[in-house]
Amino acid sequence: MTSISAADIRVRLADPAADDLPRRDAIAAAARRVIENGRYILGEEVARFEEDFARFLGVGFVVGCGNGTEAIALMLAGCGAKPGDEVLVPANACVPVLAGVRLAGASARLADVDPETLTLDAESAARAMGPSTRFFLPVHLYGGVADVEGLTRLAAERGAILLEDCAQSHGAEWKGRRTGGFGLAASFSFYPTKNLGAYGDGGAVATNDPDVASRLRALRQYGWSRRDVSDVEGRNSRLDEIQAAILRVKLSGLEEGNARRRAIAALYDAGLRDLPLTRLAARPGSVPVRHLYPVRTPRRDALAAAFGARGIETGIHYPVPLHLQPAYAFLGGRPGDFPVSEEACRTLLSLPIHPSLDDAQARAVVVAAREFFEAAG
Repeated sequence: MTSISAADIRVRLADPAADDLPRRDAIAAAARRVIENGRYILGEEVARFEEDFARFLGVGFVVGCGNGTEAIALMLAGCGAKPGDEVLVPANACVPVLAGVRLAGASARLADVDPETLTLDAESAARAMGPSTRFFLPVHLYGGVADVEGLTRLAAERGAILLEDCAQSHGAEWKGRRTGGFGLAASFSFYPTKNLGAYGDGGAVATNDPDVASRLRALRQYGWSRRDVSDVEGRNSRLDEIQAAILRVKLSGLEEGNARRRAIAALYDAGLRDLPLTRLAARPGSVPVRHLYPVRTPRRDALAAAFGARGIETGIHYPVPLHLQPAYAFLGGRPGDFPVSEEACRTLLSLPIHPSLDDAQARAVVVAAREFFEAAG
């Protein structure tokens, strides 16, 4: 991310505090309600948020947990992942995806992505999968939608299980259905800068399968079937009551916030259309929620510096593909293995986008980009 002093910042990449201003009193009241109630772990707020979020997604069950990484691990465990099972994940995703697979005791198998949407598609998955590949875990990256239609078909043909990583796609749709309901289960993160963000860590797993939901509830709390009796090995990964209460308030504004993100993205689309930038395509039939607005250019670093000089924050999502991460060298990845992912990591720059960003700020981003390329000739 560009380095800017706090005094110089005029346009934030993300600004959850400003985004929450219209609901700040309701959020404070929700937190106070939990404090006064005295039930802080797996109480009424978690149960009601799980119901509310399941209704929003159009799924049967939601099970809250500690964070998005543990949501991936719990989801895999709840869906029967065992040591030796391979989970196919896109190479351009963030490290927490791979960390969640490893926490579940499964093995990761990487795939490249579609160059237009930068999400996993059936063609890439078919090329990458091996005889031990049991799960597909597409990431609905940047608020878009992966190839759920093609991957559903491929999973059925190859005897694999489709899961979803929805950490960046709260409310995104494909053909009228929201992400989180296409696979056997789906993981969510409520990190503060997400479209639906908590005031700390939080996560959840969504599913339509009652048996998976039952296993998830046990696994998130030591494998208990009843207090102090562990039928299976579990972990401690519980969404706490204060975060659930806050998320219930913020869920009521999610669609409005997503609509504002789409409006900003439309302004960028129009203003940047004729510049030498590669903008992200939306998969046909999808309605993205624009968690991020990435553009790609070989002059990424110079463009980021030009934005920074004007007090405009930018980000890089993500600088190193999974197969080249030092901690995961044991996967045997080498430069050139996943060219689309590698090109994205070299050239991608995320522009400011969040619900409290106003049109004047968005236009300032467009002007800065246009003047950079005009000066470059």
